[in-house]
Amino acid sequence: MGAPMARRLLAAGHQVTVWNRDLSKAEVLVSDGAVIAQTAAAAAKGCDIVFTMLSDGNAVDAVLFDSGVAEALVEAAIVVDSSSISPPIAKDHSARLKALGMAHVDAPVSGGVVGAQAGTLAIMAGGDADVIDGLADVFAALGRVTHVGPSGSGQICKLANQQIVAITIGAVAEAMMLAEAGGASREKFREAIRGGFAESRILELHGARMVTRNFVPGGPSKFQLKDLDAVKAMADLFSLELPLTEQVRREFCDFVAAGGGDTDHSGLLLHLEAMNAAKSEGGK
Repeated sequence: MGAPMARRLLAAGHQVTVWNRDLSKAEVLVSDGAVIAQTAAAAAKGCDIVFTMLSDGNAVDAVLFDSGVAEALVEAAIVVDSSSISPPIAKDHSARLKALGMAHVDAPVSGGVVGAQAGTLAIMAGGDADVIDGLADVFAALGRVTHVGPSGSGQICKLANQQIVAITIGAVAEAMMLAEAGGASREKFREAIRGGFAESRILELHGARMVTRNFVPGGPSKFQLKDLDAVKAMADLFSLELPLTEQVRREFCDFVAAGGGDTDHSGLLLHLEAMNAAKSEGGK
């Protein structure tokens, strides 16, 4: 996600310095005009705006506060964290940066690699409204930004988004299995319901993956599970019962435990197929 977002910013005329723990992932952006930094702190030095797009809250914490990024930032710099992390961690980062004189926006995104490449990401921004408004030109290169509330609100909205994504993936997978079991073509079933009430980006993109059985990861299942675990933590904190989310979380947990962690999250279909195959074998 980070690379196509960086390309969008470069194409919009912004000066972009990039860093990645795997230097080869940063080097591919040189031909687009990016400057390579050897360390995270070097990438942040002198910058007015710093984007982070990392795997989890621990990684963001390590980059911001353990690798010298916070110390390298200029006064009144803005950190935009587009990672998907726990809302309490985002709030903590915001408070710590504010104490150092910097602003923080938690701005996770939805739309996948396709949306990042096209500049059509849905950006859920939590933080100070004036700061977010001041970033309008920057966000415009990436997609559509919505200020959803104070610090941490962007992350809670991303978790809610991931609930919908996971449950819908499960629903599409189960529906395809049912249609095929009844003698219908999965491909034609998907084609038939497009444009009806069941239409969604999940049906469009991940439904196609299920038909062609292309599960090369855009969004690895291990990250989907990470987000669902974070949803459970928030549900427990708020004393909420979310039975649909909990069921699909258990299925992703089993899928990842069985070795599907690096498979695209649409590959949950494989887990459901295996479950039914085992049941069929057991009934013989």
